[in-house]
Amino acid sequence: MNASNASPGLSRSLNDRMIAGVIGGIAHRYGWSSTWLRIGYVVVSLLSAAFPGILVYLVLWLLIPNEAD
Repeated sequence: MNASNASPGLSRSLNDRMIAGVIGGIAHRYGWSSTWLRIGYVVVSLLSAAFPGILVYLVLWLLIPNEAD
């Protein structure tokens, strides 16, 4: 399969990052607004005791590779 025809994989953004590019990479992968995704992530993290936002972000930071240059 030609790499240009493949759908882009999940990677941390190098251009759209506040901390590590995790949310920017997810937003880019699915065509969402990174600003709204960040706001939603913070709201869900603060309002839900069952969703440990900082821990999930750290794990995603370790698992998702940086995007290629």
